[in-house]
Amino acid sequence: MRYLRVDDASIEVPGALTVVELAGPGGCGLTKPRRRPTSADVATQAGVSRTTVSLVLNERGSSIPEPTRQRVIEAARALGYFPDRAAGGLVHGRSQTMALVLRQTAEQVAADALLAETLRGISTAARTAHYRVLVEPVTAATPSYGNIVRSGRADGVIVSGPTFDELEVRALVADGFPIVIQGRVPGLGAPSVDIDNVASARLAVEYLIELGHRRIACITNAPLEYTAAADRLTGYREALAAAGIPVDEGLIAEGAFSAPSGQQAMAAILAHGQPDAVFAASDTVALGAIGAIRDAGLRVPEDLSVIGFDDIPLAAYFDPPLTTVRMPAHDLGLAAGTAMLDVISGREAPLRTLLATRVVVRSSTAPRPTGHAG
Repeated sequence: MRYLRVDDASIEVPGALTVVELAGPGGCGLTKPRRRPTSADVATQAGVSRTTVSLVLNERGSSIPEPTRQRVIEAARALGYFPDRAAGGLVHGRSQTMALVLRQTAEQVAADALLAETLRGISTAARTAHYRVLVEPVTAATPSYGNIVRSGRADGVIVSGPTFDELEVRALVADGFPIVIQGRVPGLGAPSVDIDNVASARLAVEYLIELGHRRIACITNAPLEYTAAADRLTGYREALAAAGIPVDEGLIAEGAFSAPSGQQAMAAILAHGQPDAVFAASDTVALGAIGAIRDAGLRVPEDLSVIGFDDIPLAAYFDPPLTTVRMPAHDLGLAAGTAMLDVISGREAPLRTLLATRVVVRSSTAPRPTGHAG
């Protein structure tokens, strides 16, 4: 099995052959498969044994003299030889694959505007150890994801966006399988990489309060079974409490990852009574909320300020450009991938890694109009 490189992604191509172009006398291009070079070819050209070739190219030849090592590398480069990582994985009992389990439906994953950056970070870490990344959307209605590692398809699993009730991941940790959480699962003895969702949400709401807003609504990014959604709602409540603002439960509604869910939630809030600002706990949900605000004949930010969460690539191009909390998606992925490699290799990984966030101010927020009731 070989791999065709498309940008930074590895695509498995079963039975692929290297093809060379041959020009006949009439200039007609013909193709025929070229034999793939082997370690024996490299050994012959470099004048060393196959064992030496294996040690050098798999970076395990620390005792091999530098001139010999360079000769092997130059021979391999000239022949276009690359070690078969999959075969090497079989020798060492590893698949050279880490799995990224996303606790969303396939449709929700397709709409996840931050996934590309997160995956880029994980892939950057994975490539340092010649690993591939398997992406698997999983919900409560889909089969268990434990078989990914139990069957040997992956050497470890990164679980992203966990819920409180993660029985599967708890069982895997208890059985000693390599697990990293991108998010938070209470009481789980496995490394996790995350932001402080409570503090980050509090920061967003505090910014609205600084602008003079008092009737502040909240739309969660996901159902409250997800730990990040619950934590962001907690941060919203804490910010209001610290400012002495009573919580109006009619101004709180659940989103579900998508813009339509944000639109529905905002419509329900407006039916309860108009707030003067909204904290939408994801930018995608915020986009739907802005649609509902406009459907009600209101303007952003003249009548109602909106702040999001994530800072997805399109946030700066919303109408108006969205004030939001910047999530370091690439760095989260990089940290999770690095931790995964550490756990797979038996190295110690930090139990809890928190990355910083910040508010990015754009045009969707403004000071509270003086005519609004408190």
